[in-house]
Amino acid sequence: MMESPSMALRTRRRAFVAAGLTWPLWPAGAADDEVARLLRQGGALIALRHALAPGTFDPPGFKPGVCSTQRNLSDDGRAQARRIGEWFSARGLKPARVRSSPWCRCLDTATLAFGNAEPWAALGSPRGATESTNAESIAELRRALAAASVPGRPFEVWVTHMFVLADLAGTNSSSGEGLVLRADGAQGVKVLGRLQVA
Repeated sequence: MMESPSMALRTRRRAFVAAGLTWPLWPAGAADDEVARLLRQGGALIALRHALAPGTFDPPGFKPGVCSTQRNLSDDGRAQARRIGEWFSARGLKPARVRSSPWCRCLDTATLAFGNAEPWAALGSPRGATESTNAESIAELRRALAAASVPGRPFEVWVTHMFVLADLAGTNSSSGEGLVLRADGAQGVKVLGRLQVA
């Protein structure tokens, strides 16, 4: 069975570390450079899907405030979250604010990457909530995005779930992937760039 590109990259990284070598930071590719430029420019935010957490949904009977009842980050997920933080640090990018879904995998991603996070119910998983609650959360996120889209305003980081990003931005995202977002008109959301830290 062939390794996926991301699995092959993780295997090479582990071999570097096992040999006592320092894994190089990511090359400054065009996409990375553009994401960094957009964040420095301000008037946008980056919304991250939480890092790697095995499984698909939370188990039956999960409780948002009780990590033992939820899907949580794997060792690879915790390492990925730290690498996300390293990506920002290496570029001198410091968010004005870090907000997170109250789910443990999101809070852990945010804390491992940025050192702190404000829990925000609007970023919580829509699974198990009512349709009206989900609609209110998306409306709240759109209002906050509009406020964050003022030209020159320092960027924020939001850490959330795949379903929230799909509802908000109309696109899929991988574990740990960041979408640079800006409000576009009354209800629109524009994806300006994508960041995937392997």
